[in-house]
Amino acid sequence: MRTRTNLALATLFFGVFVMGCAELLVVGVLDLIAADLRVSIAAAGTLVTAYALGMAIGGPILTALTIRMDKRAVLVGTLVVFAVANLVPLLVPDHGVFVAARVLAGAVQGLFIAVGFVTGMALVPPERAGRAISVIISGIAVSAALGVPLGTLVGQTVGWRGSFVGIILFSVVALVATVASVPSVPRTGGGVAGQARYAFAPRVLAVLLVNFLVFAAVYSALTYIVPFLNGVTGISGALISVFLLAYGLANAVGAFCGGRFADRSAARTLVVATAGAAACLLALYLAGAVAPLVALVMAAWGLFVGGMVPSLQFRVVSLAGPGGALASSLPGSAINVGIAAGSLAGGVAIGGSGVSAPVVTGLIIAVIAVPTAWATGFLKPPTARAAELTPYVA
Repeated sequence: MRTRTNLALATLFFGVFVMGCAELLVVGVLDLIAADLRVSIAAAGTLVTAYALGMAIGGPILTALTIRMDKRAVLVGTLVVFAVANLVPLLVPDHGVFVAARVLAGAVQGLFIAVGFVTGMALVPPERAGRAISVIISGIAVSAALGVPLGTLVGQTVGWRGSFVGIILFSVVALVATVASVPSVPRTGGGVAGQARYAFAPRVLAVLLVNFLVFAAVYSALTYIVPFLNGVTGISGALISVFLLAYGLANAVGAFCGGRFADRSAARTLVVATAGAAACLLALYLAGAVAPLVALVMAAWGLFVGGMVPSLQFRVVSLAGPGGALASSLPGSAINVGIAAGSLAGGVAIGGSGVSAPVVTGLIIAVIAVPTAWATGFLKPPTARAAELTPYVA
């Protein structure tokens, strides 16, 4: 039984990994797409925005619409639609169609991740739910650290269409593996209206605010980390990839290992990890001119950020109680909105005050996030008795 459960979790990890590669792959082949479709780089960049909006808005909507369906059936259907959404741009080389396909792909990725969490948590004992979440969500971190660079290499070698063909083939593999290894998981909880009452409760929204603040802080700095490394650290060329790889690999390790901390105390983990991320931004600003220290700080930063993600997800689902199935789609939306807001804030900062300004902006947001995370530690799940709960118990 344990082997079958691990195989199902590995399949969910792989599905999330494939979708994560598809989400970020466009960044590495943006110039090729722009040239092929005869549009500007800025216009091609809307493919990234379209995917993020599809995930942030479409993911929760699709989760609500499919909430009464068997989870395995939803996962299978999602992978079919995802493969088709990535095939369409190859068959219809039109920018508008491409944008629409990216919106659809983002929406079904949001659905797959949400349903994957519910499925993974249903397959393990309650005391291992955090670890199940960490296995699944680490697919995103691994795709950013390894899958995207490899996909970009393929795209730059054989064209952007070659990368998309690879995504489609891997999607089919994930589909076959899901059919073979993921068991049927009947719907849980009530309908959309009943679940929404719990999923959008103030206690859940408070943790989603932490989600938003953390990733706004991270991406305010991370979006413009290359100019910082160039202008402050004095790093350029191929060496930059080493620093980015340090962050990416550490982020993947943190996401994979963070489930154990979520199982022990998700609320306490959020406080420690948020404070750690803030400390890393401060260290990055103070020691930005010392390259070895910057590499270490970026690795620590990646560990803290990746390590808190399972706790963020687990805390939202836990606080939503009977609305957990619907709430499982909301952290991804909060993260994407935070990424967009952080990138915008960092862009304003670097335009007005120089390459260090995005790091300072991220630090300010992170400082706000720390007490917010601490305050959410006192929130209680709806089905738990107050006498059985203490602050910092998930």
